[in-house]
Parts: sequence; C-alpha cells; structure tokens
Amino acid sequence: DAFTSATGALLDYSYLVKKVVFKVEILPIVKLLSGLIVHLFFIVFALILYFLYGYAPTPYLIQIVYYSLCTFVLAAGLSYITSAIVVFFKDLSQIINILMQLLIWGTPIMWNINAIDPKGALGVILRLNPMYYVTDGYRDAFLNRVWFFEKPYLTLSFWLITCLALLLGNHVFKRLRPHFADVM
Repeated sequence: DAFTSATGALLDYSYLVKKVVFKVEILPIVKLLSGLIVHLFFIVFALILYFLYGYAPTPYLIQIVYYSLCTFVLAAGLSYITSAIVVFFKDLSQIINILMQLLIWGTPIMWNINAIDPKGALGVILRLNPMYYVTDGYRDAFLNRVWFFEKPYLTLSFWLITCLALLLGNHVFKRLRPHFADVM
C-alpha cells in the first residue's frame, strides 16, 4: 500500500512540485513513512496475537525491526523510479496496482514455498523476488527462529537488488526532476 501510494506522490502534491524551492525528493518518503505507521500498527497487532497464542518472546523478534527496514528501503528505491515516471505516464499507477495484485501471489505470504519443490526451477524463480526475503524473514523471526545472517545468499541477493533499485531510482528521479513542473 505504501509503495502504490508513493508512486502517485508527485501527482498528489503537484502544487508543491511546481514550487521552485521545494525539495520534491521527500514526497515519496512522506508517503512511505505514513505507510510505515500502518505497518507498525499491524506488527504490534501480530505480536499481540503471537503472545496470546502462547508463544514466548525470543531474541529473534528483534529481527522485525531489520525486516521492516528492509521493506522500507526496497519500497523507497522502487517508489523513486515509479513516482518519477508516473508524472509522464499517468497510467503507470493503474498498471502498478494491477501488478501488485498479481505479484502478491509471487511471495510466500499466503502459501508456504516448501509446499512446492524449493530446489526446483519454480522455487528458484520465486526466491528471486526480493519480497520473498522479507516475508520469509518475518516468518523466521516469529516462528522458525532463524537469524537473517544464517541465510547469507538470500541476504546478499536482497541487498544487491535493493541497492540497484535505490541507485536506479535516484538516477531516474534526478534526470526527470527538472521536467516535473513543466509536465504538471
């Protein structure tokens, strides 16, 4: 939700984009921070349910902060790309909404990757999705009791994809920024 909201941030605040002295780079971050508040509410709700079901607190729960940061940084990189492009191609926000609906099934949120062949081609392809790392990480923090550094290849591939998204997002945003006010 935060990502799709951040995609349209420049259009939502077009009156600020047209101002000469306003730093429009913060607009997608503002949308992401508002989504983070909702995320934190649901984390607290999940923790309450976790404790009500009889699970005791463990040190692994500290990873919730790490995986929340992972989600935020990935969403920031992607939203810089999409928020800059959506100014010129307004239908992109509808395309992103549709893609997000489809891609949610590509993460093991509502299903377990171990139910399919995790070493097979489909399992490998599904692991390339950076949200697999985050989703599986939350599951590890709550249930499996596995540290993120125990999965070095997944951690490395996630941060590689995330850093590429940040670099590309920064590049695209800076290149297109001078044209935002003209197009709006």
